[in-house]
Amino acid sequence: MTQEERLDYLLKAFIADSNDYKKLEIPDDISEKRKILRSLMNIRMPRSISNEVLEIQDEYLKARAQEKGIVSLKDIPTVREAYKSAKLNSDILSIWQGDITRLACDAIVNAANSQMLGCFLPMHICIDNSIHTFAGIQLRDECCIQMNKLREKYGYEYEQPTSIPLI
Repeated sequence: MTQEERLDYLLKAFIADSNDYKKLEIPDDISEKRKILRSLMNIRMPRSISNEVLEIQDEYLKARAQEKGIVSLKDIPTVREAYKSAKLNSDILSIWQGDITRLACDAIVNAANSQMLGCFLPMHICIDNSIHTFAGIQLRDECCIQMNKLREKYGYEYEQPTSIPLI
């Protein structure tokens, strides 16, 4: 399956999965198709979907990541060697500015929101929206599972703190 075929497949699957956009027409322009897919992924509430859709989504997103270019730690220049600090457990300090969804890493930290479900605004330019777009819909599902566990422990009204106020 080509990348464009994956995109078309995913658009049809997410449109069929949607309650509000079942009659949405798919444009011919690839850029517009990508915007619609991103929007449909961003507004989707956590729930199950077929493994086939998830597999094709994952293949599509891996190829998109390759297109954007993946940044690994070795690609990020070192700012200061032998950086000694009680607060850092490292001898090397690196600073990088760019698209966080391009990083090859095990984890990222995001301010998120108190519901831990991410941004639901289609095409919003926040980091959270990008993370949820390029991680795939499984991220929101997993965040929902983790939030439900916290609510079982702390009560239904529980919200995850997003920051510690500085005084």
